[in-house]
Amino acid sequence: MNTVIRIGLVSISDRASSGVYHDEGLPALEEWLSAALSTPFELERRLIPDERAQIETTLVELVDQIGCALVLTTGGTGPATRDVTPEATLAVGDRVMPGFGEQMRQVSLRFVPTAILSRQVAVIRGRALIVNLPGQPRAIRQTLEGLRDDDGKMLVTGIFAAIPYCLDLIGAPRIETRPAVCEAFRPKPKPAAPLAS
Repeated sequence: MNTVIRIGLVSISDRASSGVYHDEGLPALEEWLSAALSTPFELERRLIPDERAQIETTLVELVDQIGCALVLTTGGTGPATRDVTPEATLAVGDRVMPGFGEQMRQVSLRFVPTAILSRQVAVIRGRALIVNLPGQPRAIRQTLEGLRDDDGKMLVTGIFAAIPYCLDLIGAPRIETRPAVCEAFRPKPKPAAPLAS
């Protein structure tokens, strides 16, 4: 029987958090996770402004107090002065996982040259993985799921394919995906060595 995994979702936006416009990040994340995960999960949602101290406090609370094994943030990763999500994420992390940001930019560069301006990062804190995602719903889906051609062949792998195995390695609860949406990659176990006669 699978353990229910707790996932934190954090949308970081001055305007959405103050009610100037409707937040689209949290619904996009929830919709994608509902389609992609076959493992039971619980969500902890937060909508906060671009304030570094508040971002840090929220990430620490979700991991250390609420017990989230995975935290996905959206927004605040550009080069603008108020975009401080990467700095806050790095400040609370124990180890940096640079491959996640590199792959997200690879996906986004298929669409816009300004993808090189994105500063998404990922870190491990304790037994949790924290990943910064883009702010737009379409970009969120593309970076998580990857890009396929018209025949369904994967052109660029999304980052979520690596997340279940990463969680395994850091001692977080096991998470399974629906392959039709996102096929999680785990190394195949090595065959047992034959017994000496």
